[in-house]
Amino acid sequence: MFILKNSSSISQVAQLRSPKFRQAGSNCTLSFWYYNYGQSVGAAELQLLGDGLKQPTVLWRTYYNEGNQWLKAVIQLGRLPHPFQLSLDKISLGFYDGISAIDDITFENCALPSPALSCAGPNHFWCRDTKACIDSLLVCDLVDNCGDGSDEDNCNPDLQCNFENGLCNWEQDAEDDFDWVRIQGPTPTANTGPLKDHTTGTARGHYLYMESSKPSQFQDKAVLLSPLFNPSGNGNCIFRFHYHMFGKQVYKLSVFQRTVSNTKGWLLWYKFGNQGNRWIRQTVYISSSKPFQILVKGTVGDGFTGDIGLDDMSFLGCTLYNGNLPTISTTTSGTSVPATLPMNNCTEKEFVCRASGHCIQMIQKCDFRPDCSDKSDESACVMEVCDFEDKTQCGWYQPALEQMSGNYSTYTTSIFKWELGRGANLYPGQEKHCPLIDHTTCTEEGWYLFADSSNGEFGHTVDIATPVISLTGPKCKIVFWNHMNGSTIGSLEVLCKTGNRTSKLWTQSGSQGPQWNRAEVFLGIRSNFQVVFRAKRGVSYMGDVAVDDITFEDCSPLLIPGRPCTSEEFTCANKYCIPKDNLCDFVNDCADNSDESPTI
Repeated sequence: MFILKNSSSISQVAQLRSPKFRQAGSNCTLSFWYYNYGQSVGAAELQLLGDGLKQPTVLWRTYYNEGNQWLKAVIQLGRLPHPFQLSLDKISLGFYDGISAIDDITFENCALPSPALSCAGPNHFWCRDTKACIDSLLVCDLVDNCGDGSDEDNCNPDLQCNFENGLCNWEQDAEDDFDWVRIQGPTPTANTGPLKDHTTGTARGHYLYMESSKPSQFQDKAVLLSPLFNPSGNGNCIFRFHYHMFGKQVYKLSVFQRTVSNTKGWLLWYKFGNQGNRWIRQTVYISSSKPFQILVKGTVGDGFTGDIGLDDMSFLGCTLYNGNLPTISTTTSGTSVPATLPMNNCTEKEFVCRASGHCIQMIQKCDFRPDCSDKSDESACVMEVCDFEDKTQCGWYQPALEQMSGNYSTYTTSIFKWELGRGANLYPGQEKHCPLIDHTTCTEEGWYLFADSSNGEFGHTVDIATPVISLTGPKCKIVFWNHMNGSTIGSLEVLCKTGNRTSKLWTQSGSQGPQWNRAEVFLGIRSNFQVVFRAKRGVSYMGDVAVDDITFEDCSPLLIPGRPCTSEEFTCANKYCIPKDNLCDFVNDCADNSDESPTI
C-alpha cells in the first residue's frame, strides 16, 4: 500500500484501518515493513483505537525521510482484553513530496494459550475457564496470561504494584539524586522512553519512568525501595518486574538487595544500554537469612535520550516483615557511634573499614569517594546531595548547640538557630518572610533548612557546619538554593574553616525577593576543612533565611591511576593524569599547578 496524493488542499489525512480484533494474548507483537523517502515526505504514525478509549494510543512513529530503503518496525501489543483496531495515519501539511508505503504486516503470538487436557506438577497452573496450562511463575504477576483472569485471582495486593493508583508500598529513596516519576502516555522526550504503560497497553495506563533530560547529569541515580520482607528461608521468594530501556543514551538499570537500611546492598541483576522500544519481563530469585529490602536503581546516561520505564512489579512466595532493618548509625556531629570493629592491623593514623577490616589512610575518610566496600569511610560525613526531604540534616550540625549543657532542650526553644521547616507548618502571616514552598518538590509539604528570626536578637549569628572534609578535587564546588525575603533580612555567609582559621567565600545581605535563588561557591582543592553556613539576624522577626538542595559537585579528589597516562592525557608532576584540554586554562587541574607552568 502506498500514499497517493491527488489534491493540493492544505491538511490531508490518509488512514489505513485494520479489521477489529476481539482481544490479544500477553506475548502479541505486530511487525511490518515501511518505506518513507523523499524531500518532504513528512511523518506517519500507527495508532491503537479501542472500545472505551477516548484518546488513541500512539504505538509507533516515523518522523522524516529515512532513505531509499524498506525498514522493519516491530511493535509490542501485549495483552489487550477489549476489542481494538489499528489505524496507520499519514498527515500531509500542504506540501508532500516523497513516497510512503507499507508491506508485509505480521501478527505473532497473539492468540491466547490453547486449552490442555491435563496440567500436573507444582510448576504449572491450570487456568479456570480457558483450561490453558501456564508456568506457575506467571501467576500473580499483574498480567492476565490465562485470558480469563484466573491466574491473577486471590493475589496479595501488598506484593504487587501496577502504579495505576500511586506507588503502592514502594518508596522513593531519600539518599539518591532524584526521583522516579509516575506518568501516563509517552515521556516528554522523543525517541526515548515508553509510549504506553505495560498494564493496559494504552496511553491511559500509568507507569514509572526516570527522566534523563536536564537537570539530570551523567550517572545521577534514582532509587526505588521495596517494602521489607521476612527471611526467604528456603529461597522461594521471586521478584518479577517489567522494564523499558529505549534510547541511544540509555545507561543502566540495576536491582540490589540489602539487610542493613543505610547501605547500598549487593547487586542481584543489571542491564546496560538500549534494549529497543518494548517492555521486557525480568525474573529475579532472592534468598536471604535475614529480613531484607529490594532496591531498583536507574542511572542516567550522557544525554537526554536515556529515559527508563518500570511497570507491573510483583513478588511471589515472599512475606512482608513489619519491623525495621538495622542501621549503621552515626551521631549528628558526624562521629561514628563506637561499634565493635572487625579484626584489623590498622594503626592509629588509619581508618578501619567497618565491613572488611581494611585499612585506608585518614585523608581518604570524608573525601566524597567511597574507598571502603561498604562506604563506611563516607558514612559519618556530609552527604554529597541534601534536599532535607527525609527530615535529617545530612551530616550538617550546629557546633553551638552541641556544646550546650543538659538543659539543652528547654533553652534552645527560644534561641536563634537553624531548624528544618516546611510551608505546611508555618503560622498565618509567616509566609511573608519564610518560604511557603521548598525548592526540591515546590510544594508546601517539602522540607528546607531555615534560621527562624522570631527567636534571638539583632546581630545574633548562627552557624551550621559540615564534619571535617579531608580532601577535595580541583573542580569542587558547592551549589545551593537560598530564600531571603522579608523587610528585615540580615545576611547569609558561606565560610571555610580550617583549624582556627575562618575565611569568607560568599555573602549576601538584605531581601532578595519571594523566590528561591541559586548560588554556586567554588571550593577547589582544599584539605581538612569544614564548610559553614552562617545566618545573621536582622533588626526584627521579618527576616528568615532558608537554604535547600545543597550539593557538592565534582568534589572527589584526583586519583593517581595505576597506569601510565595515555597520549590524550598530560602527566602532572605529582603523577596525576588530566585531559590535555585542561592545559594552560588558568585552572590548577593537577593540584600542584604543573599544568599551568610557563614552560609548557
